Parts: sequence; C-alpha cells; structure tokens
Amino acid sequence: MSQIDLNKPPPNHKFSVSVEREETAGERGVRLFKEIALFLVALGFVVLLAWLCYDTLVSPTATADEKRWAMSILSAAAGGIIGYLIKK
Repeated sequence: MSQIDLNKPPPNHKFSVSVEREETAGERGVRLFKEIALFLVALGFVVLLAWLCYDTLVSPTATADEKRWAMSILSAAAGGIIGYLIKK
C-alpha cells in the first residue's frame, strides 16, 4: 500500500478534505416543508398574476394601455416558461 505525504503532494496532484454534517429526519422534514410551501406560494402568485392579466385582456372596460400592459406581462411569462423548459 502506497502512502502519500500530505505536506508534499505528488506533482500535478491536489487534495481536499471535507467534513459534512448528516441531515437528520427532522431537519429534512422542515427543509422539505419550507421548499414545498415556497413553491406553492410562488405558484399561487404566478396563477393570480396570469388570471389578472387575462381578466384585463377580456374586460370591455379596460383601456388599450391596460391591455398592452397585460399582454406584455403574459408574453414575458410565456417567454420565461419556454426558456426554462428549453434551458438555453
């Protein structure tokens, strides 16, 4: 078995040491709850925003400026979703 002197590593070699703490079941549960809650809040916000934009677009009392604003928001959201799905 060969031994390596950590004070003098072989040429063209690097070494690293890491110490990682193991996640307990309780910590994992809290982390997952926070991630799911954040996802649901964000999803609710996006759905609410899309609904408001759609409602503005179909409203007969909305002005042309309001409809352009709503259309630009929906276009940006669609572009973001397509970009996320394509990942480029």
